[in-house]
Amino acid sequence: MSIPVLEAHALVKSYGTTRALAGVDLAIERGASVAIMGASGSGKTTLLHVLAGIVAPDSGSVTVRPAVGAAIELTGLAETARSKLRRERLGFVFQQGLLIPELTAVENVALAAMINGTKRADAVTLAASWLAALGLSGMEERRIGELSGGQAQRVAIARAQVTGAEIVFADEPTGALDSTTSREVMDALLWSTTGQGRTLVVVTHDPEVAARCARTVAVNDGLVIPAEVEA
Repeated sequence: MSIPVLEAHALVKSYGTTRALAGVDLAIERGASVAIMGASGSGKTTLLHVLAGIVAPDSGSVTVRPAVGAAIELTGLAETARSKLRRERLGFVFQQGLLIPELTAVENVALAAMINGTKRADAVTLAASWLAALGLSGMEERRIGELSGGQAQRVAIARAQVTGAEIVFADEPTGALDSTTSREVMDALLWSTTGQGRTLVVVTHDPEVAARCARTVAVNDGLVIPAEVEA
């Protein structure tokens, strides 16, 4: 087995008296697609947020191993350093996209690159190329409200990829979509991540979405269920 690109050990996270994670161990290989499944309240979204450095665990560790450079102990970083890591190396796709409605599709995507220091003209060119690759050529100047749900999610996928993110985290990326659009969004998400040698971690309640991933991890009561399903 190759060295994991993302590895968690003994993760514990509580919110008041509720224990969301109760000692999770998980290793994810580079270039893999992994679906995290579980009932509402199982801890799956908390696990994704801790793996992505959005939320700090109460105890335990998360290690990210970039393609170039030394391994990074994510849970040992200050918030400013975690934010920098998320901007530069990690990508995010959420159920509602979390796009900026006042901006056009190409501006939403280019903004992520500009925040990382890319010049505006270069960022717009790069953003347009990602939108075209995801089937949105000709829609660059449309605002988010002028796009369908599936088109908006593809804008969110382009935004997640434009910085060259090595790991993309997707939280219920198809949760608000019909079955046909869901399949189209998963096609785009898989092509733009594992299809390019990148790693994808998806939280989903949809068995069809999970089946598209190479591996499914089940979470229950804040723990990873030992029997994992290999696609």
